[in-house]
Amino acid sequence: MEKENLITEEKIFELYGDYLLNHGERPTNIYRFAKDHGFEEKDFYTHFSNFGQIEKLMLVNLFDKSVELASEVNNSDEVTSKEKLLNVYFIFFENMTMNRSLVLMILGNDHLYAGKISNQFKETHRNFIRTLDFNDWDIIEKSKDNIKNFHEKAREEALWLHLVSAIDFWKKDTSPSFEKTDMYIEKTIDTGFELMDNEPLRKVLDLGKFLFKENFKKSK
Repeated sequence: MEKENLITEEKIFELYGDYLLNHGERPTNIYRFAKDHGFEEKDFYTHFSNFGQIEKLMLVNLFDKSVELASEVNNSDEVTSKEKLLNVYFIFFENMTMNRSLVLMILGNDHLYAGKISNQFKETHRNFIRTLDFNDWDIIEKSKDNIKNFHEKAREEALWLHLVSAIDFWKKDTSPSFEKTDMYIEKTIDTGFELMDNEPLRKVLDLGKFLFKENFKKSK
């Protein structure tokens, strides 16, 4: 009887990451990659359609793991939504740091662009944000009505742009253990909502969002 193939999505992530780090480039083709690691090419397609898809889902995989790990703490009713968000973010950036060489290779060393920050990652982040109750955030409780009633999609977009900016900050961070990134995340979570409560600064945020998208287009 033929031995059952146990190749998994997680194993392919691991094998592909090791290959990139050791060779500095993608494998020649999927057939060779599969054969060199002892599984059939068809088994690769059970999980991914090509190497590019693996790269686009790498951050999704790390974020999903972070949400899962944080759930052990976040399931408590005593943990506020803000703390839940920070718990996930701190674990996520710790996971990225553990895989920093690979993440930097996939994202590139210049700037982030749409091809490397996938729509799947944005959707995964949005789904997590929707599990949070923003009514228990002190900064929102003390805010004006326009912030309390801030449109859900706009808030999701603002928090997504915040996460992307934090990743970009982490890429450039040279502090020991990337401690400045942790400070950046914690301080900007609240100030992000303060920006929304200030019309001139909100316009600056909108301009930054526009320029960010334009940079994405140029890099394609």
